[in-house]
Amino acid sequence: MKEATLCYVIRGNPAQDVLLGYKKTGFGLGKYVGFGGKIEAGETTAEAAVRELAEESGLRVGVEDLQSLGQVTFLFPHRPDWDHLVHLFLARTWRGVPTESAEMRPEWFPIGQIPYHLMWDDSRYFLPLALDGHPIRALFTYQADNASVDRVKLEVRVNGKWQ
Repeated sequence: MKEATLCYVIRGNPAQDVLLGYKKTGFGLGKYVGFGGKIEAGETTAEAAVRELAEESGLRVGVEDLQSLGQVTFLFPHRPDWDHLVHLFLARTWRGVPTESAEMRPEWFPIGQIPYHLMWDDSRYFLPLALDGHPIRALFTYQADNASVDRVKLEVRVNGKWQ
């Protein structure tokens, strides 16, 4: 199983807008996603999230700017090479201007207008919680079409307890 990061950049507290990237190449091609990717040797998950955000969007954050939101596991029984364990982060502070990269085209969306129909199917389950800053643990198992969620196990930490 691949291990990766996923970082969402938001404006406002509570969140008013979220920065998503339109995936131009690779895994997730044609979908709007958060920013992230693989963890390189010697990197912490937070360091990987900082590097990936800079590479994909041009935005600069420090490790101290990230809020850890937990982990999400994605299982694709019909494409096990797509299985991922992803470490989620939220960034409310950054430097720079979102800039298109070879891999992603960043775009701000108001929270009430997130294009879930153009994202991975799992996003509609966990993203609203993550954008509110709720730590989560989740497991998503995809159907044979590798596009539709078949099973969901989702826990949210509230007052220090997983529910």
